[in-house]
Amino acid sequence: MDHDEVRELFDRRMRREAPADGPGCRVERVGDVVRQTGPPEAWNGVLWSGLTDATADAAIAEQIRHFTALGQEFEWKLYAHDEPHDLGARLRAAGFTAGPREALMVAEADRIAALGSAPPDGVELVPVKDAAGVDLMAEVHDRAFATDGTRLRRWLVRQLAEAPGTVVAVVAVADGRPVSSARMELVPGTGFAGLWGGGTVPEWRGRGLYRSLVAHRARIAAARGCRWLQVDASDDSRPILSRLGFATLSTTTPYDYRPEPRPHYCAEATTG
Repeated sequence: MDHDEVRELFDRRMRREAPADGPGCRVERVGDVVRQTGPPEAWNGVLWSGLTDATADAAIAEQIRHFTALGQEFEWKLYAHDEPHDLGARLRAAGFTAGPREALMVAEADRIAALGSAPPDGVELVPVKDAAGVDLMAEVHDRAFATDGTRLRRWLVRQLAEAPGTVVAVVAVADGRPVSSARMELVPGTGFAGLWGGGTVPEWRGRGLYRSLVAHRARIAAARGCRWLQVDASDDSRPILSRLGFATLSTTTPYDYRPEPRPHYCAEATTG
């Protein structure tokens, strides 16, 4: 793999020329910024920017105006190779909050699929097709990450109902209980499939479930003609993915912006 070549391909297909990634979403280029706007449960934010020292602050202010007018929280997805070099500092100064930095990792789908990795004995990988399956995923999400998966649940239910060809979700079940889950976002026309949300409940970690879910999704991606798998990898998953053959192309940091709550004014009332 030529790392620079694949990173440029990723930037072009998944950022500068990215299609919308779900129902009710639109991607538009405004000046030197590419952004996605969608319903509240979807991902809203900046996918790519080609900014300079002279244009960055105005572009940041424009995105804040756009999403704030809609009452939307949004994310500016910043990569280490983006310009200008102090864009992260400019975002923080404008009121954004930086999340944990992650590694942008890529591998060829057919190579990962060929590795094979069966789940542990007694564990079944069950495809998620409807709201009941999403409930099982949400249960895993809440236990694995100790966060509220309500927003993710609403979005997955809508994706499965309205755009089932763009998402693959799977839950690992043992003794009738969900113990691990993950999803894959398929982006038509790009050659890339994104692996997201892989999580395992604490008592089942270290048994190879994460590796099994990666291989399972890789086989589906390869069968559907996707050449590349892409992951934004946390510090926990990066070593596992490296051993499987994923290469690190850059790092990415989410910068989140939450609009100030609008003041609520009580209606005037008279008592006579």
